[in-house]
Amino acid sequence: MRNRNIPGTELTPSVICLGTSNFGETVSKETSFELMDRFLDRGGNFLDTAKVYSDWLPGELSRSEKLIGQWLKSRNNRNRIVLATKGAHPELETMHIPRLSREEIIYDVEQSLRHLQTDFIDLYWLHRDDPQRPVEDIIDTMNALVQQGKIRYFGCSNWKAVRIEAANHYAASRGVQGFAASQTKWSLASYSPGNDPTTVTMDENELTYHEGTGLPAIPYNSQASGFFSGRYKSEMLLKPSPENEKVWKLCNDKNLRMLKCVESIAQQLELTMTQISLGYLLAHPFPVFPISGCKNISQLEDSCAAGDVLLDHQVFAELKSIH
Repeated sequence: MRNRNIPGTELTPSVICLGTSNFGETVSKETSFELMDRFLDRGGNFLDTAKVYSDWLPGELSRSEKLIGQWLKSRNNRNRIVLATKGAHPELETMHIPRLSREEIIYDVEQSLRHLQTDFIDLYWLHRDDPQRPVEDIIDTMNALVQQGKIRYFGCSNWKAVRIEAANHYAASRGVQGFAASQTKWSLASYSPGNDPTTVTMDENELTYHEGTGLPAIPYNSQASGFFSGRYKSEMLLKPSPENEKVWKLCNDKNLRMLKCVESIAQQLELTMTQISLGYLLAHPFPVFPISGCKNISQLEDSCAAGDVLLDHQVFAELKSIH
């Protein structure tokens, strides 16, 4: 699998990032370890997690981070991994109340370091924004953590371009680090407005910002909950059923047209639908590192193979014309 530098940093992660939100939830410890081992064997080195992952379940908190910490310790391979985690997420019971104060950010970083059993985090994401909080305070807090050696670089997750621009403008004026990358919801799918107003989806305005600035994107939900993974054929999505319940909300005319297009291109190029859908993201003119939340080895192999796919201009244009 290819690696690519995140501009302005010393990080050169694999172009496919292994998402771990299901670790400790629907993916057991044993399978989690097996997935990370195989990912490393296939040339992957970019892991993405979050302090809040699994906290929607009763019982132990931060299971994903803790499992990764146990794996890093047991394999003694921390120096081979580009480790990314997220913090400053609102409490799940009060999503309308931001948690982006200096004290909350520092507390979450300390907790994640402990869970991950590491002295530093390569790329730390602020999981949500608080538009009422000045970007100057946030950038100053993050740079203090960099200076302390607790994080190397930082990015933002679910931040709008206007806020990213303000933050990076301030950072440049002070000669300090700004956001190295942005993490948004992005795939070949067109999404209806969701129930969570704190999330940000890659729309035309956000995409224009990335194209104009070259800011790297690390998309989550990059296969639209499996909609473009090959699991669902267009004939399976004509009416709601137990088999398509997870993706039925995506079954509008535009997404079904896109699905048929991906099916056709995959057949023509003798690639899988996963490789086409992730290859589309990778083909953009700025650095993109799609997050793939694999649950088994077969899914992992398919996603890793996408890291070597180079779609030509004609195929990219065809997909983009629908998207």
